[in-house]
Amino acid sequence: MPDYRELWKTLGVDLEKHDLLCAALPGLYENTYLSQNVRPEAMNYFNLVVAEIHGLRIQELADYRAGGGKVFGTFCVFVPDEIILAAKGIGIGLCGGSQFWVPEGEKVLPRALCPLIKASVGAAVSRTCPYFLSCDLLVGETTCDGKKKAWEILEEFAPVYVMNLPQMKRDKDVADWKEEIKAFLNKVEEITGNKVTAEALARAIQLTNRRRQVLMRLYEARKADPVPISGKDALLVSQIAFYDDPQRFIAKTTELCAEIEEWARQGKGVFPAGTPRILVTGTPMAIPNWKLHHIIETSGAVVVCEETCTGTRYFEHLVPEGASTLEGQIESLAERYLKINCACFTPNTGRVKDILRLASEFRVDGVVYYNLPFCHTYNVEYRMVEKALKEAGIPVLQIETDYGEEDLGQVRNRVEAFIEMLK
Repeated sequence: MPDYRELWKTLGVDLEKHDLLCAALPGLYENTYLSQNVRPEAMNYFNLVVAEIHGLRIQELADYRAGGGKVFGTFCVFVPDEIILAAKGIGIGLCGGSQFWVPEGEKVLPRALCPLIKASVGAAVSRTCPYFLSCDLLVGETTCDGKKKAWEILEEFAPVYVMNLPQMKRDKDVADWKEEIKAFLNKVEEITGNKVTAEALARAIQLTNRRRQVLMRLYEARKADPVPISGKDALLVSQIAFYDDPQRFIAKTTELCAEIEEWARQGKGVFPAGTPRILVTGTPMAIPNWKLHHIIETSGAVVVCEETCTGTRYFEHLVPEGASTLEGQIESLAERYLKINCACFTPNTGRVKDILRLASEFRVDGVVYYNLPFCHTYNVEYRMVEKALKEAGIPVLQIETDYGEEDLGQVRNRVEAFIEMLK
């Protein structure tokens, strides 16, 4: 791997702390991913992306900015990538999924807060994540109270723009979200110095839809039995989609899909046929949060679908491509993004329907409901999901865990007992 230390130094990375972060990732990745006995060959590209996680893409961003380009860091699937792309900007997903950043976040945030928020803010304030330091603007949103207040703290360390997401889905809420997208468009134009035209936005919508479609294709292949790709690998692919170059990601994921589709035709899988099939639902799993998937898939089951923001919520529902005016395109964006069934909405019966539909489509044997501590919206919503699953005769297990390793044994014992029950 090339030496990126001079690049990191130029960005203002705290090299001493960053070395500690970089030292931990290879062992975690080897234990979680490279220890798998059977893997599609096309996963080698995604191995490279992780090996170069703070290198190659950071260099690409630096080169882009050196030429006058602008980079936008985002934390949520509600921020419309299409607007950024249409203004010739680059959008980068920034959610933090590492325990390494949590203590840094707790220096400026309460301890009794979601670890994803603490890790995200900690990554920025500690200057150990070069993605944060490569951004010209960080784009937040109002999906939970913790985030809403965290952006106020984060603004002390970096420029932040916040989109106000409605908490209901009435016609007037769609209209309000449309106005928020317009305001965001104006801000992106201001930062980039580029005008968003209907032609440019049409191209951006098409590109982003293609990224969604290739992820849909990946998930479709996971319906096979035996399943031709592990849940861990599929999770990694969707995590990388948030920050990889879109064109390259589409090409490499297309290669992966072609390979695993051929495996499915041959009846070849990464787990034996009949292995208990699990749907994971709940809070998002930001890279490198692979904890729950690894426990499930080393306990006798396979994850075949994720109803999460790093799963189906990210790519389901395409933006209609028929609108020819900017006004019509923004309306299409607003309608599409408000189809996402985040737990921040009330009522949110659509998410229950999604879980039941996905459980049927992927022929799952059980559901694991994943919740990060202090993520109140998903924790409260568990009751409604549990009731619907029980009525449908689908076993469900709720797991609340953070990024740390202290509870690994306890989580594994509960998961193993659940899988044994399914068998």
